[in-house]
Amino acid sequence: MRKVLVIGYVWPEPRSSAAGSRMLELLGVFRSQGWQVTFASAAALSSHRADLTELEIEEVAVSLNCDSFDTYVAALQPDLVLFDRFFTEEQFAWRVERAWPAALRVLDTSDLHCLRDARHALLRASQQACGSEAQRQQVGPVQACAQQLYAAMAGGDMAQREVASIYRCDLTLMISAFEMQLLQEQFGVPPSLLHDCALMLIPPTLDDVPFADRRHFLSIGNFRHAPNWDAVLWLKHALWPLIRTRLPHAQLHVYGAYPPPKATALHNPRQGFHVLGWVDDAHRVMAQARVCLAPLRFGAGIKGKLADAMACGTPSVTTSIGSEGMHGELPWPGRVADDAQAFAEAAVQLHEDSAAWSQAQAHGAPLLRQRFDRPRLAADLLARLEHLLATREAHRQRNFVGSMLRHHQHKSTQYMSQWIAAKNARGN
Repeated sequence: MRKVLVIGYVWPEPRSSAAGSRMLELLGVFRSQGWQVTFASAAALSSHRADLTELEIEEVAVSLNCDSFDTYVAALQPDLVLFDRFFTEEQFAWRVERAWPAALRVLDTSDLHCLRDARHALLRASQQACGSEAQRQQVGPVQACAQQLYAAMAGGDMAQREVASIYRCDLTLMISAFEMQLLQEQFGVPPSLLHDCALMLIPPTLDDVPFADRRHFLSIGNFRHAPNWDAVLWLKHALWPLIRTRLPHAQLHVYGAYPPPKATALHNPRQGFHVLGWVDDAHRVMAQARVCLAPLRFGAGIKGKLADAMACGTPSVTTSIGSEGMHGELPWPGRVADDAQAFAEAAVQLHEDSAAWSQAQAHGAPLLRQRFDRPRLAADLLARLEHLLATREAHRQRNFVGSMLRHHQHKSTQYMSQWIAAKNARGN
C-alpha cells in the first residue's frame, strides 16, 4: 500500500475556494487507490475546513523550523510527498529530502502565483496614471502576450522562487494549459517535470432549473483572493452601473467567504448590489441564478467558479483571463469580453434573451466532458505517478538543474531554518 504525505499551505476549505476543492479532489483520488494518506499543515485551524477524517485521512499539525518534522517523516517513510504550493515546498522539501530521500516529491501549484503577481503589478501600473479612484476602477483587464508576461515576471522574486521550486521537484501538477505553455516556451522548463492536471470536477447532483425560474445575476469568490476582490470593485464601480442602466430592476448577489468590512460596505439594495458573503451551498445558489459574472482583471489558473457555473447549467460572462486555459477551441458557455461596455451588453443579453441563454448553457456540458473529465484525469495522474515511482532515480539524474538548485538554495533555506530552530530551543 502506498503512503502519501500531503503538506498543506492551509487546511482544505472546499466550500470557500477552488484551491480547497482541488485539494479535496486530489486526496479523494489517492484514497480511491486504497493508499494511506496523511494531511499535515502548520496553518491554524479554520471554521470552514473539511473534515478529512471522513475520508479516513489522518490529520497532523506540524511546526515550521522544527526538527520534529524530520523525525515524523523518517518514521512515516512516505512513497510520495505532495507540497501544496511552492511556499510549502520551500519550507519543507529539504527536510523531506534529508529525512526520507526515496519519497517522490510532487508540487501542486494550484495556479502559477508569479503569473498572477505579474498581472496584478501590470494592472496597478495602468491604474497609477489615473487621477482618481473612480478612474482607476474604469481600467480594464490586463492584456499582455506571453512574451510581455515573461518580461514582467522573469526579474521578479516570485517567479524565480516558484520556477526554482518546480525544478527542484520530481513533478509539478499544472491546472492551466496556458501556464504549461508559458513555463515551457518562456522559462524553458522541461515537459518531463510538468503534468497537465486540470480540476477534476465532481458535478453537483441538482435539478436543472429552467431559464424562466432563475433569478438575478451572481458573482462568487473568496474575498481573501485578491483577483476576486478586484473583480467586485470593477463590478461595483464600472460594470454594474452599465447593466443597471439597461435593467433598472436587476439584482446582483455577491457571495464569498471571508468578506471584509470594506466589501460589506459596498452592499446597496437600492442599487441592486447585494453583498451577501458566505453561502453554505454555492452550487445551490449558482443553479438558481440566471447569469454568473466573473469580471477578472488579473489572475491565473483555472477559475473554479466558472467550472461550477458550467456544472450548474448557468451561463457566465467573464474576461479572457477568466476563461484562460479552460475551453481550448470549444465555444465558451456564455460570453468573454474585456471591454466594460461589451461585458455589460453580454450580461444583459444572456439575462433577457432565453434563446441566447439556452445556446450558451448547451456549450457547458461538452466542455466539461472534454476538459474536466474526472476519471480520465485521475487515471492519467495515477499512471504518471506510478511511472515516476518506478523510474525515480533516472528521472532525477536527468534533472541536473533541479539537483543543482536543491544543493544551493536548500542549503540557505536549511541553515536559516536550523538557526531559527536552535534559537527557539535556547529560548525554551
